Amino acid sequence: MTLATRVAEGIAAMRLGMPPDAGSRLVAYVELIAKWNRVHNLTAVREPGQMVVLHLLDSLSVAPDIGEAASVLDVGTGPGLPGIPIAIARPKVRVTLLDSSHKKCAFLQQAKIDLALDNVTIVCERVERWHPAERFEIIVSRAFSDLADFVSQAQHLLAPGGKLIAMKGVYPFEELARLPASHRVAEVRELSVPSLDAKRHVVVVEAV
Repeated sequence: MTLATRVAEGIAAMRLGMPPDAGSRLVAYVELIAKWNRVHNLTAVREPGQMVVLHLLDSLSVAPDIGEAASVLDVGTGPGLPGIPIAIARPKVRVTLLDSSHKKCAFLQQAKIDLALDNVTIVCERVERWHPAERFEIIVSRAFSDLADFVSQAQHLLAPGGKLIAMKGVYPFEELARLPASHRVAEVRELSVPSLDAKRHVVVVEAV
């Protein structure tokens, strides 16, 4: 099965409304990760077909939570996950990719150019040290190991009334118990990712 077919079938199964060119851009993104991965070790997933499921479709599973938000910050984005798939799926949303690794930021800059991601901004900085002029409607992360750390380090970047969205594996009972009193859990929902035989959940957090 070709990458294009895998992507098209995955998008169809998830019933995501996306721009006509989204499929081809997502395929190009996977091919770019695979190319750079041979030298720069961006991800432990080596096989492009697996990247479609473990990276692309997994990232796109939070697209309904993003909706048509004006601004999204992806904290600890790594090679652009989930930020780049979201930016491709939702071209009207301004997506900022934040990572402290210069190697990964160099890849992100190349991806922005190659994929013509006009709605993407890249920032190479640690989340707790970054203080931009404007704050974000949604802050998402797929990479933080602990929910409490994500909230404490990223909360200064969240606009009033905004949402923190954490992507997790199994239901994070212990992490939810450690959430600071300044924030509350608005929703915990199991995600459905086509062809992925593993538990995935999204946690939506709001300031009290």
